[in-house]
Amino acid sequence: MIYPEWLKNYQRATFLADLSAGLIVAVLVIPQSLAYALLAGLPPQAGLYASIFPVIAYALLGSSQRQAVGPVAITAIMTYAVLSPLATPGSADYVALAALLALLSGVLILAFGLLRLGFLSQLLSRPVISGFISGSALLIMLSQLPLLLGLHGAEGNRWRVLQELVLHPQTVQPVTVLLSGVAMLLLLANRYLLGPQLTRRFGSALTVQIWVRLMPLLVVAMATVLVVWFDLDQGSGVTVVGPVAGGASLLAALDWHWSALQALAGPALIVALIGAVQNITMAQALALKRRERIDTNSELIGLGAANLVASVSGGMPVGGGLSRSAVNVVAGAQTPAASVVTALTTLGIVLVGTHWVERMPLAVLAASIVVAAISMLDINALCQAWTYDRADALALLGTALGVVVAGIQVGIALGIGLSLIALLVRASAPHIAVIGRIPGTEHFRNVERHGVHTLPGCLFLRIDESLFFGNLNAVEARLCSELAKRPDVGDVVLILSAVNRIDTTAMERLADYNRDLRDRGIRLHLAEVKGPVQDRLQRSVLWRELSGSTHQSVHAAFEALAHTEPVEDYHI
Repeated sequence: MIYPEWLKNYQRATFLADLSAGLIVAVLVIPQSLAYALLAGLPPQAGLYASIFPVIAYALLGSSQRQAVGPVAITAIMTYAVLSPLATPGSADYVALAALLALLSGVLILAFGLLRLGFLSQLLSRPVISGFISGSALLIMLSQLPLLLGLHGAEGNRWRVLQELVLHPQTVQPVTVLLSGVAMLLLLANRYLLGPQLTRRFGSALTVQIWVRLMPLLVVAMATVLVVWFDLDQGSGVTVVGPVAGGASLLAALDWHWSALQALAGPALIVALIGAVQNITMAQALALKRRERIDTNSELIGLGAANLVASVSGGMPVGGGLSRSAVNVVAGAQTPAASVVTALTTLGIVLVGTHWVERMPLAVLAASIVVAAISMLDINALCQAWTYDRADALALLGTALGVVVAGIQVGIALGIGLSLIALLVRASAPHIAVIGRIPGTEHFRNVERHGVHTLPGCLFLRIDESLFFGNLNAVEARLCSELAKRPDVGDVVLILSAVNRIDTTAMERLADYNRDLRDRGIRLHLAEVKGPVQDRLQRSVLWRELSGSTHQSVHAAFEALAHTEPVEDYHI
């Protein structure tokens, strides 16, 4: 039998730490599991069920020591966004489709891992991921408005919610708003005031962190007591979880209809890709803190297996969660055994009975979701991107707005499209510099930035981009412009130190430039041609017909041409 790596040399002292951490996490993530199932449009108990066997599957196959897998905000909102147009949230068809979505995404993630495609996690740029997360956070908040305000009949359509709120404000339930508002204030104060204050005063002690993490559970418990005590669900219209299916419903039903498979094939790929990126990113961040390494392919295999198991147990896609993993780390988890303890504890809670959640107010669970979503809004990433690179900032904004307005698939496609457009725009307008030698050195710099020596009859032109069909016009325009300024030039040196590739079109155009310059009495030289580029050029007409010479370095070219030309100063 093949054992997980972490189990081979397992120590008793480590088990005690994992046991306490697993018990703490099991208690603290109960309201979160219920809330994320609700966010996904599923019965609340699905969150508990998805926190059992999928967690064990990941613990046995994943490579991260402290990553915690389960229902998370991103996978929940993606599930809701994908399935709500196809079926009524909470219905039997919807539950079956959610299980099928978990199955398909699990198969894809598992295939990524088995085929060693862990590098696919790098296909989405950080601005696109940040935009997706921020857009998803806005979607999360919009999706919870009906529960926060007690609106009925507007579920499943974010625009209908806003329309109902504007046209029929009298339908808002005052008691529900009061309950959710107080809960949200308490949770926000805990996250942004109490937590930082306790941390500054007592440091990052375990008891402080556990108290901060315990607050959502206490808020939900107090709200449930109020509902029961004052009979708010019967007398004031406060919506509660309601009857919860027993342990026999741990197994979910799959919908194998061909039409369902066709409808979910594309969305499953998006869910798989985003889930893989999030899981690997979180695992790498956790491993870095302990100077550990993870195997990205093992991570994909573990996450894929977890989703396969989730398709028949809980029936909702799962992923590596930021808050779950944070609780796991703070509670003192050392190995995946802590997650196994959490799963077994949750199983025990489910088997004992879930009747205790029946009168939990949905408004308070929605408030906890919204507070978690607020922390997902990545304003810092937008500000940094806007300061550093406007194109990346536009990709971030485009992704976020696309997710909110048109859905997750369109938003991600828009973000990727904007990123590719920005890449093409940059490549088609390469930076080109006229350079000269810094006095007394062998270093060459841009004449517009430094005081340098130049050769009056020579033009040294550095191209800082690979050459392809899309940027040749820019190169030709700059070359013609410089020659028009200096009609005495008899030698042009193209410095290719930053050129990693020259495609066929670029090679042929350079050969044309070479002939044109030769006819005008100007020699074309090449300097610092990289090995792979030179290997290709040596088989080309450009190399055979080159009117000038090739030089190993700019300095060598400068010295060779300096024997025939006097040196002059170029001052900025």
